[in-house]
Amino acid sequence: MSTVDALTDQAMVVLQDRPVVALHAWLAEALDDCIGSGRTLQLVTPIGARLSLPLRSVVAGRAAQWVVRDGDGYYEGLTGRPLQWNGATFVPVPEARDYAPGYTSRPTAPIGAQLSLIYRSQHGPGRVLGGAADRLLQLLTGKGPVGWGPAEPLAHPWQPDRFTEHARGRPSARLIVVGDGPRPAQAVCEFTAADTGVITEVTTVTVGYGGDDPPPLQHLPSLVGALAADQPVVSLFVQLVPGRVDLTTEPRWTGAPGPVALAVAGTVSGPPGIPGQQVGPASAPLTLFPLGDGRTPDGWQRHRQVMQHLQAAQRRG
Repeated sequence: MSTVDALTDQAMVVLQDRPVVALHAWLAEALDDCIGSGRTLQLVTPIGARLSLPLRSVVAGRAAQWVVRDGDGYYEGLTGRPLQWNGATFVPVPEARDYAPGYTSRPTAPIGAQLSLIYRSQHGPGRVLGGAADRLLQLLTGKGPVGWGPAEPLAHPWQPDRFTEHARGRPSARLIVVGDGPRPAQAVCEFTAADTGVITEVTTVTVGYGGDDPPPLQHLPSLVGALAADQPVVSLFVQLVPGRVDLTTEPRWTGAPGPVALAVAGTVSGPPGIPGQQVGPASAPLTLFPLGDGRTPDGWQRHRQVMQHLQAAQRRG
């Protein structure tokens, strides 16, 4: 059981001194409290701690911050920005012009590649949820999910009907799904319900690959096509993120993410030099735009070109 170590008008500070900090039920409730009160959940750990993937996804949002204690100083675990306590919250050190030394120290484990697939989908009333995450885990690891829950450790075996019941029973829900294949694989699912009963889903599926086990980027067209044939999605973004194979995150620089591909529903044209490829069934096609190998920065330029082209086409209607 965790406790609040400091509570101010601006922040809820929670100290965690353990090797791996996960999104425990108490922390999930504290995050919801902070969202409701306008505070920032500031999670303070020693430099030797790591975050689980679900907790990292929360910290990457606006309502939480990872504060790393290194000797007598502090820094932001995901950016390396030096921090200091001002009596009400941790804030950037004004005179700092460089990363904190701890952030630029060597990682404690080999760095592999995390293949991240972020998809957006909409579900009408009565539709079973979780199908796309299930299908992606099967396609990428050979096995479907083994468990799910709103916090870690996951409390429920994988049962799509129970998963759907939980997600549909509230205005919004954040759920974790874990795979059972030969590679570490997890999904973090965000559901938001409209008054019409339609649910918007934004889910990130992440799979860890070691140095001798490269991600199957050459098979992306067939993989995305197989997903579209089984589970229609509105859009899908694929990127590679340098990181530990076990999907935990150290408070150290491990490299920048790089885009691999972007897929959107329908048959659409791309900007000059970036042709789209139609994948999936004719009844529910996706147009897949290759962006890069996930390891070079020029992929972000192609991503920007494709997004600007699609947005312009949407405005023209």
